[in-house]
Amino acid sequence: MKNLFWIGAVALLLTACGPDEPAQPAAVEQPAAAQPVEDSQPTAEPVADDEALQVVEESAAEPEPEEQAILLAQADVPATTREWKYQQGQHYARLMPAQPTVGGADKIEVAEFFWYGCPHCYDFEPYINGWNENKPGNVRFVRMPAMWNGILVLHAKLFFTQEILARNGVIEDAAAFHEAVFQEYHRRGNRLANEAAIQKLFERYNVSADEFESTWNSFEVSQKMRVAEDLARRYSVANVPTVVVNGKYRTGGGEAGSYPNLLEVIDELIARESAR
Repeated sequence: MKNLFWIGAVALLLTACGPDEPAQPAAVEQPAAAQPVEDSQPTAEPVADDEALQVVEESAAEPEPEEQAILLAQADVPATTREWKYQQGQHYARLMPAQPTVGGADKIEVAEFFWYGCPHCYDFEPYINGWNENKPGNVRFVRMPAMWNGILVLHAKLFFTQEILARNGVIEDAAAFHEAVFQEYHRRGNRLANEAAIQKLFERYNVSADEFESTWNSFEVSQKMRVAEDLARRYSVANVPTVVVNGKYRTGGGEAGSYPNLLEVIDELIARESAR
């Protein structure tokens, strides 16, 4: 995928795959104009909140009101003296109120919503991978699959199955497997449109039938899918690739203008959160 870096600073007019009918947007301050959408997929009906969702509300990690007022007053000083390059309502949207994240409040979370079949997600891979290798120490990067219809749900299940198998040491190189899925879809013409085709891919990475089936049908995979779907709804993710910073800021290539610019927007939003 290194040959994709030539895309470079070319401005992106259409940089997202999305459903025909985007999810109802969450409240944002100064929302940007709707982004053009390619390769649209029909929208699935949202799922009700699950009581077992393992997400972290920002408020759960924040101090009492009296203490917070003091902290915010101190944090405002560096934030107001810095000139920000990217603007709310143009380059990113502010989610109001702030939404949950996957991990704890110990780090600033950057979540990328993607689909293996999206050509823009495929093009964005080398950019986000390079950024991830050099991200600040106070940042956590997570991937979240979009789930607008049957094929996206199937690919989301694939993603979380490989994530668990990699964590358990069954798949030795999670990054190589993740890239192989993109290559399988976009270079080899294998749409991975059913469980049997997906299992054959896992077999190439020495995953036995029993290991695949037990993980594929596990409660943990189902739970991860519920969390991803809930967060996509909370963040009003209407196309991919979309990046959400700390449950507060939503952006993408269309808003930023190019993938290199998008990485700069992400870094600036991280700086805003670090200054709090």
